[in-house]
Amino acid sequence: MIAGSPLRVFRLTEGGARVISDAETQDVDPTSAQQALLDRFVDVGALHPLPTDAPFTVDDVTIVVPAYNRLPTWISAQTIIVDDGSSPPLAAAQLRHEINRGPGAARNTGLAQVTTPLVAFVDSDVSVTSKAWLEPLLAHFADERVALVAPRIASAPGTTWLAAYEQRNSPLDLGNEPARIAAGTRVSYVPAAAIVCRTDAVRAIGGFDESLRTGEDVDLVWRLRAAGQQCRYEPSAIVQHQPRGSLRELVRQRFGFGRSAAPLAVLHPGALAPVRLNVWSALVWALVLLRRPLLAIAVLASAVVALSCKLRDVPASESARLAGLGTLAAGRQLADATTRVWWPMAALAALAIRRSRLPIAAAILAPAAATALRQRSAQPLIDAPVQLLDRMAYGAGVWAGVVSAGDLAALAPQISAHSTHTESGTKPQRIS
Repeated sequence: MIAGSPLRVFRLTEGGARVISDAETQDVDPTSAQQALLDRFVDVGALHPLPTDAPFTVDDVTIVVPAYNRLPTWISAQTIIVDDGSSPPLAAAQLRHEINRGPGAARNTGLAQVTTPLVAFVDSDVSVTSKAWLEPLLAHFADERVALVAPRIASAPGTTWLAAYEQRNSPLDLGNEPARIAAGTRVSYVPAAAIVCRTDAVRAIGGFDESLRTGEDVDLVWRLRAAGQQCRYEPSAIVQHQPRGSLRELVRQRFGFGRSAAPLAVLHPGALAPVRLNVWSALVWALVLLRRPLLAIAVLASAVVALSCKLRDVPASESARLAGLGTLAAGRQLADATTRVWWPMAALAALAIRRSRLPIAAAILAPAAATALRQRSAQPLIDAPVQLLDRMAYGAGVWAGVVSAGDLAALAPQISAHSTHTESGTKPQRIS
């Protein structure tokens, strides 16, 4: 079985294959040995659990809201609002910082007052119409290893073109496929715009890192993972985030997101590489850039042969498909990094090296064109200019963070020796 993110090859006994097949098609009541196999598949993102018996109710959740110069449009009885130095002070807030200390510090202040087993952190610009959004998330806590579950953060509809753009391209919206959350996988982080956590688990790792003004939510997830906890993304629960009010606000937000990359790369070595690919894919695309297509094809063919030799019990056609998809995924990553993180270097290359202009233009246009063809819509092409500005703002933030931190890790690609590697992964099966 080939599954997971990144992709892995599993060789199963007849009994193991039966357990996985049953899990994909029906409710299961596994033995301890069978549960260990299922846990392994869940842990690598090949299966997504869909528990039905939640050990908690919404009354077991306290909602902590960090607020700065605005209050949420909803307030429930079990909500703690922390005013993070607003001017004038927010009258509805139960707790207040006299000076602005950042969202991580505000969440920690609220966390200290929580007495329930679960805590939800929800930003003040997130719309929560009722506590019903919590119910699909609570079921995951039936697994005692799960410390954090996140819903889908959709951009709220609006009347402006920018609101429509955000609905299609919000960096907070991680899509409609469930996943485990782990660095280097299809869903490597979740924003703390809305998350539900075990109170004790967050306290055990010291809460949010208050030294991080942005990226403190990513850091929390990765520290929970390092502590042996599981984190899950459950998009069947959806909350809405208010879009930026202007293009200037959008650029400022994306710049802030990018600025968090360098300190996160220092705190979590190897977790924030802008590109992850294997040696074969790296060599293929290097030859393409050098305009050596025949050599690139020869290297790709060699990769297929090498993979077929490694996966002798997998049909050769499947090895070829995996190698091809992995190479295409690597190309997409390289194009994304060129227009997002590496764009200052790409701009200099375009000015200094005439032959670099065509591949740089392809990196800008090809992803939007491919998406337009896949969706059979011109909208991705219409969005392309704003999306380029969006990416460049993030990249400018990355470079600003790199200069401030004096560390280049956030810019460095990660190249592995594995024969197969693709961050696109496969869609996990849902199991009850």
